[in-house]
Amino acid sequence: MKSRLGFSRPVVLTFVRYYLPGYKSGGPVRTIANLVAALGDELDFRIVTSDRDATDTMPYPHLDGRSEWLDVRKAKVLYLSPSQMKLRNIARIIGEVPHETLYLNSFFDPIFTLKPLLARRLGLAPRNRCIVAPRGEFSPAALDLKAAKKRVFLAVSRGAGLYRDLIWQASSEHEAGDIGRTIGGIASDIRVSANLSAQVDGKSEFPHRPREQGEPLRICFLSRISPMKNLDFALEVLRKVRASVRFDIYGLVDDQDYWKICQNISSILPNNISTSYLGIVDHEDVLATLSRYDLFFLPTRGENYGHAIIESLAAGTPVLITDSTPWRDLSNKGIGWDLPLDDGKAFAHCIDYVSALSQEECKRSRDLAVAFFREHQKSLKTIADNRALFTRPTGR
Repeated sequence: MKSRLGFSRPVVLTFVRYYLPGYKSGGPVRTIANLVAALGDELDFRIVTSDRDATDTMPYPHLDGRSEWLDVRKAKVLYLSPSQMKLRNIARIIGEVPHETLYLNSFFDPIFTLKPLLARRLGLAPRNRCIVAPRGEFSPAALDLKAAKKRVFLAVSRGAGLYRDLIWQASSEHEAGDIGRTIGGIASDIRVSANLSAQVDGKSEFPHRPREQGEPLRICFLSRISPMKNLDFALEVLRKVRASVRFDIYGLVDDQDYWKICQNISSILPNNISTSYLGIVDHEDVLATLSRYDLFFLPTRGENYGHAIIESLAAGTPVLITDSTPWRDLSNKGIGWDLPLDDGKAFAHCIDYVSALSQEECKRSRDLAVAFFREHQKSLKTIADNRALFTRPTGR
């Protein structure tokens, strides 16, 4: 595959707020890293990102003050300090990097999406083919958070003409509908290409010690600690559970007020429930961490993909999630449950049910989870859809 600009591969100039070696922000880092791993031999990814991870005040140590394109696995990455995130510099980067596609991985990001779009709109950067991936930001639950501010942003940016002639990436038909409802007729080119999961060696095995009789059920929550991920709901569900449970919480606290609410609920849980906050897990350790548990509990208000969900299945750990993600009909597959948020008792019932399973029944569910992931990983259509996103001409 040759670039129309004469390069050996088509160049995809990608803006995303956080990238490797960052891991604290969750999904978007994994989405882009998985995309690069799958298509980095065919497409030339040039990634512009922040020089520090989410919540960090200091740059990554390996940068050592450098501001240059660095080789990171199959991509070249430019790390920007806060002082380098001005509009003129963003425009300069876009103008200096010959590219077929400008790829923006958010809708509401004021730096890594708004500034590139402003640069194009003001004529400070070339108006090459541009793809915007909202990453679930248009789901009703996501739009309800800080709703007034988002409505103003949408109205002003739409009025400024920032969203004309763009390609919109949806990870599912459901998200395509969200984009159409939110953006309206301006979003005339919406393309569905599901996020890619991490590539896991078929020989990889993750340790799981069977739960002994009388031992508490081991449940974990692994995600950002924010209203969207709904940890407070999980804790309220545990108040209704009769079984003995050890509930471990992992994730970046990106809303301190919300975290205080969750801590208050934790403090009044019954004696059969114990909870612990165990910090942030490096992405390289996620599967091994998840494999140690009997159940992964993520009552999210909505996901356009849900990397932690498929990673839990890859590790052999069944999942208890809501019906607001692409992962559905889990009970019939024998790998978990996807339930409506308006039925907290059903979540509690599932936890009590899992607690009563025998070791043999748990092993069967774990085997089915791993088998499901391996079949999912083989999907050539998902890779083909992502390839087409960057190679198919606009309007076709």
